[in-house]
Amino acid sequence: MGSNNGRTTKLALVPLPKGSVLLPGATLRIPVANRPDLSNLLSSLVDRSSVVKREGNVITFGCVPLNSPFLSKDGQKLIDNGALDEDRREEYDAIDAGQARKDDLFRYGTIGKVVGVQRRAYSEASLVVQGIQRFTVKRILKERPYFEAEAILHDEKDYVSNNSETVELFQQLRRLSRELLTLLRLSSLLPSSSTRLSPLIARKFELFISKTDLTQAGRLADFMADIAESGIEDKLRVLAALDHKARLEKVVEMLHRQVQSIKSNVKVTTITTNSFPPSGFDINQIDPRDRELLARRAMAGLTGLTPPGVAGGRNNDGDDKEANEVDELQQKLQEAQLSPEARKVADKELRRLRKMNPANAEYGVCRTYLENILEIPWTKVTEDQLGPDTLKRARQQLDDDHYGLEKIKKRLLEYLAVLRLKQSTNQNVEQQIAALSKDLDSSSDAGDIEKDLPGLSEADRVAVESKLHLLKSKRMTDKSPILLLAGPPGTGKTSLARSVATSLGRKFHRISLGGVRDEAEIRGHRRTYVAAMPGLIVNGLKKVGVANPVFLLDEIDKVGGANFQGDPSAAMLEVLDPEQNHTFTDHYINIPIDLSKVLFIATANSLDTIPPPLLDRMETISLSGYTTVEKRHIAKRHLIPKQIEVNGLSEGQVILSDEVIDKTITSYTRESGVRNLERELGSICRHKAVQYADAGDAGHPETYNPVVTMDDLEEILGIERFEEEITEKHGRPGVVTGLVAYSTGGQGSILFIEVADMPGNGRVQLTGKLGDVLKESVEVALTWVKAHSYELGLTPDLSEDIMKSRSLHVHCPSGAIPKDGPSAGLAHTIGLISLFSNKAVPPKLAMTGEVSLRGRVMPVGGIKEKLIGALRAGVKTVLLPYQNRKDVKDVPQEVSDGLEIIYVSHIWEAIRQVWPDAHWPGQHHENFVESRL
Repeated sequence: MGSNNGRTTKLALVPLPKGSVLLPGATLRIPVANRPDLSNLLSSLVDRSSVVKREGNVITFGCVPLNSPFLSKDGQKLIDNGALDEDRREEYDAIDAGQARKDDLFRYGTIGKVVGVQRRAYSEASLVVQGIQRFTVKRILKERPYFEAEAILHDEKDYVSNNSETVELFQQLRRLSRELLTLLRLSSLLPSSSTRLSPLIARKFELFISKTDLTQAGRLADFMADIAESGIEDKLRVLAALDHKARLEKVVEMLHRQVQSIKSNVKVTTITTNSFPPSGFDINQIDPRDRELLARRAMAGLTGLTPPGVAGGRNNDGDDKEANEVDELQQKLQEAQLSPEARKVADKELRRLRKMNPANAEYGVCRTYLENILEIPWTKVTEDQLGPDTLKRARQQLDDDHYGLEKIKKRLLEYLAVLRLKQSTNQNVEQQIAALSKDLDSSSDAGDIEKDLPGLSEADRVAVESKLHLLKSKRMTDKSPILLLAGPPGTGKTSLARSVATSLGRKFHRISLGGVRDEAEIRGHRRTYVAAMPGLIVNGLKKVGVANPVFLLDEIDKVGGANFQGDPSAAMLEVLDPEQNHTFTDHYINIPIDLSKVLFIATANSLDTIPPPLLDRMETISLSGYTTVEKRHIAKRHLIPKQIEVNGLSEGQVILSDEVIDKTITSYTRESGVRNLERELGSICRHKAVQYADAGDAGHPETYNPVVTMDDLEEILGIERFEEEITEKHGRPGVVTGLVAYSTGGQGSILFIEVADMPGNGRVQLTGKLGDVLKESVEVALTWVKAHSYELGLTPDLSEDIMKSRSLHVHCPSGAIPKDGPSAGLAHTIGLISLFSNKAVPPKLAMTGEVSLRGRVMPVGGIKEKLIGALRAGVKTVLLPYQNRKDVKDVPQEVSDGLEIIYVSHIWEAIRQVWPDAHWPGQHHENFVESRL
């Protein structure tokens, strides 16, 4: 680029300090501290006259700026800032001119003449260098002890062009230069300005501009580029522009930018002339306050400029900023979609703010309050995209994210369906309203324009208006349900709420209520307090920016009760009441906010700690713990792929069979949720990751085996933590198989109940860490057997006590696990009858149910978990209370197919099912033992 127009010479180069560019005609200070290359160059002057030209006392050398990472080395192409990564930015910042390498230098430079040495107080010495002539670096010959290069010198005369475009650009440059000079002089008069331009320099500047002709266009461009405020890249591009036309274009652009910048900064302090009275005014006719204003202007000696303290009667430009802030707030208020009530309050506060002195402490409080009002989405909502495929898409989303949980999915799809129907109804109503409104408007217009043509008669108009009113009242509003997901930890309550937001296409916000002890955290503080702020609900609305998000109120059962700071759980009553929350009032905002469009989903582990009034306001959906079958599906679909990815492996590098997954679930975890299961699966994946890494490091990746076998589990996870109960091979009198659902998790199992008798005096001993309810079950069972011992053929005499000369011991292994709950009465009764009659209970038969003193079999809970546990333990037949028929519907198909389920409503029925071939003397009493009333 222009290399043919110059002569080639050998030249010493000095890299300029970072951020500096020397242009021909300009001067620059180069600090000599930490510059070994500059020291070496100057010291070699004595014997290296060929490299450094020395004419008299004149020293010249090539001054080359450092390259910018935003610019290509030839200065032709600006690199997009967005593409500039942090590493390159840091590399550039680390470069020092004294340590620069040849790759760091720009391709163009300027021959510099040393015109003096300058040393300021308390700072290092600098060389003052004046730019003379451009050159292009052809190639670097050496780097140390200083740079030496082969360079092509360029003469300005070779690049002069006289075409019309250049002439026009030159005229533009002169005009912008004069304009910049005028603005600099103007702004230097302002006391707040940092620019100070002496009149003498300004005059010389003006003469220089006016005397320059077209042949010196390049020189003027260089001079203006040097004084213009611009980035290093702009100056490098001017240095690289050898051709006058290209150089003029770049400088004109720079000047235009600076002129606009100064104009935008100065306009705040200018004042229109119409505020000045005409020159021939009578001072006595002026208002005393205006007279003072004029006097202060005269003192400032600035006609046409506002001195300090006259910015609308304020004291400094900070106050102008305050005035701008108020205008900005007003602008935002006009743009915000406030409710009528909020707009009224905001306008009132804005008027107060305008009258207030910014130094007043109340000013900040008032401004913060207004900003808070502006940030609340009063009427802004997410438009629900409810089309024909909405329900299908939502169902798919929920199924993809969660396995099972049918009840909650059903409830959410119902809500979506209701929303969709309401929306279609509203659309029809809106169309009718629009049609009627059009009729009314057209009839009134016709009546106004042509009096001769009669519009609607008065009676018709009244009828149409009443119909319109009726239609408007038919508009359906969205009153979102308030759902409470109650269930054990780790069952997916929190993640379910996020899926709901995704399936609805709404924004999601989580509010953690665990440990909230202060009522003000929910309802906000009064504005009179220092550091008052809105509550969690309003902050949530501000964050999401819409009035109909999905709010997750996490751990609502952990909210604190009544204390000296109020009652936070009572403050939640208004938030969660569909009849009240359309006018929820936060103490700070103090304007009713409509929360009826917010879909609240609360989560809780237990319902016991939630106050009854709060519980009553929510629709409770219970999430029972996952069964082993469900856990297997969840592990295969979600947990294993996630853990494989988390541990740096890829799909197919860990293979777990169903047996291995089931073994992990049953023998290493016993919980409702899947958190511990995920940890155990993570341990398996980490173990395989170590094997995979070892195989790869040894250079034999083919030796890695991705399959995890049952034998590997003990090595990876240690010995089994929980042992499964398996049914016995042979039955014996006094041993019954009961069913249990562990309170710690959604797992069921079988439980052996052992009864033994010995000679004694009627004492009953209970072991196996039994709770109070279970002890009572044993007592009821014993009482029923004692009362019916003659009918059961256990005693020969009706009045004989079966326990007169014996003692009993009831034991439930294993002894360390606590057992409690009303579900073992039937098993205890059958166990006692088995022992006393010396009849064994079939080992593959299990039972659950509570008994009453009348012999009724009462319903119990946990049927789903118990039946799954029974099938797993090898049970074939199960006795269930008759009233538990409905619970069997929730049981997976594979379980109900694998078990024979028999419903019993009385102990006699149960006895007949256990020992169908036995004969009992009192069987004929069965019909009148229990009343069906």
